[in-house]
This record gives sequence, structure tokens and C-alpha cells, in this order.
Amino acid sequence: MEEKTNFIVYCIEEYKNAKGMNGKSVIDLFNRYCVIDYICDYYEALHTTGRQYIVDDISMYIETRQFSMV
Repeated sequence: MEEKTNFIVYCIEEYKNAKGMNGKSVIDLFNRYCVIDYICDYYEALHTTGRQYIVDDISMYIETRQFSMV
């Protein structure tokens, strides 16, 4: 579980830096669209990819969820 937790923190930090956001905004966004659950569910695949892929994948996931929640 510690590996997943460290990876979630890594994803939050990388997303925050890539998008120029602060930590609270990222956590609020991730909570709104269940991004942490997504990261946990797809940990095995995501943790083998690079930083840019992770940021892009999370961005696409959020975008898809935004449209489905309208």
C-alpha cells in the first residue's frame, strides 16, 4: 500500500507542477472526479509510464468525467 500512496503523491505533485496549480486545488479536482480511485485502479499500468504520460492520462480522465457529469 505504501508504494501506491507514494505514487499517488507523485501524481499529485506532477499534475500540480504541469498545470501550475496549488496542492489544494489539485486535491479538490482529484476528489471531485475520483482521480485517486482511478490512479489506484490503474496503478499497475500507470506506474510503468513516464511523467508526461501520467499527466496527460489524468487530464484526459478528468476531461471525460467532466463531460459525463454535465
